[in-house]
Amino acid sequence: MKALTVGGAMIDTIAIIESSRIERMAMSNADSSFLLMEEGRKTEALEISTHIGGGAVNAAVSMSRLGFDVSTLIKLGQDSRAETILTRLEHEGVSTRWALRDKRAPTGASVLISSHDRNAAVFTFRGANTGLEAEDLHDHAFAVDVVYITSLSGRSAERFPELVRRAKAKGAMIATNPGPRQLSARAGPFQEALRMVDIVALNRGEASALVPSLIAEFGEGGPKLPIAPGEARPEIDSRPLSGGGYDMSVVAFFRALTSMGPKRVLLTDGNRGAYVATPDEIVFCPSVDCTVAGTAGAGDAFTSTYTAYEARGYPPLEALKAATINAASVVGFVDTQAGLLKRDELDARIEALGPQFATRRWPLHFESPDGERVGDIAAE
Repeated sequence: MKALTVGGAMIDTIAIIESSRIERMAMSNADSSFLLMEEGRKTEALEISTHIGGGAVNAAVSMSRLGFDVSTLIKLGQDSRAETILTRLEHEGVSTRWALRDKRAPTGASVLISSHDRNAAVFTFRGANTGLEAEDLHDHAFAVDVVYITSLSGRSAERFPELVRRAKAKGAMIATNPGPRQLSARAGPFQEALRMVDIVALNRGEASALVPSLIAEFGEGGPKLPIAPGEARPEIDSRPLSGGGYDMSVVAFFRALTSMGPKRVLLTDGNRGAYVATPDEIVFCPSVDCTVAGTAGAGDAFTSTYTAYEARGYPPLEALKAATINAASVVGFVDTQAGLLKRDELDARIEALGPQFATRRWPLHFESPDGERVGDIAAE
């Protein structure tokens, strides 16, 4: 099968700092923590390394290792960073036919500071990534089975509706993993284009950023999951998605997005597991126990893997398992690509770990004034 990935390309410089050498401040009433660095002094690092990254590049390498014929539509500068990215992509078997060079801006770059729980703080220079223009889009690029659009920034984010339209015209499966700015500043065009999207993937923070724009049509609050007596209520159902002073239950959120067009809505909640909503049900898969070396790239691995398995005809639950395992493999490394598994490796891990997955299912739509009707729960 053929795939096209669209989005960012970066050079990542990753500094790993021993926890004792850098302070961390955690907020007790929010999902936030901060690394504190002393101004004017050097901090010793355990290691500093350089890698290629960016959403479109990560997804392209992921899908190539899973057996897809992949090309990528990215914007690069006329510099050595661009050459490094192109060389790596060619080594991974990714076509660079649609990789564009722009002399007006340098290739994007990031600096990641990783310490304590290895959830890195990221300094980002987007560079040429922001410069995708209408004339950069060629119909031939979209003549593929799958188009995966990763986070877009700057002027590039304005191309999202056109990217979706061109992919739809070619009959491609469309998946997207948008960034927070697309979901807030450009919520209107993004939501309008969702009617043509097959798979949309969000983490909890991104979902919360989308909540304010949904309230006018769908309202606040919403029912809770129909948990069976004695079953533990998932944390994401106990605490609503909150953004802009508005709250929305996860059930209401899934109902809203599936009604807007997507056939699948993915929602990841860190080490608390991941969910996929179809027009009929919500499926949950727990996370995989693993040693975390770095969290960067986990989202790209998760969504690209889920998309690849659905494109090959796997049901949502099996695609969710594959995505969970590949994302867990990625966080075992400091960079975004070293842990990406090849198809045979991933299938072997799915078979070995499958019985450990205590997956759960609930109906998306249910008749219950109080939201407490028993749903279907399956351990598989």
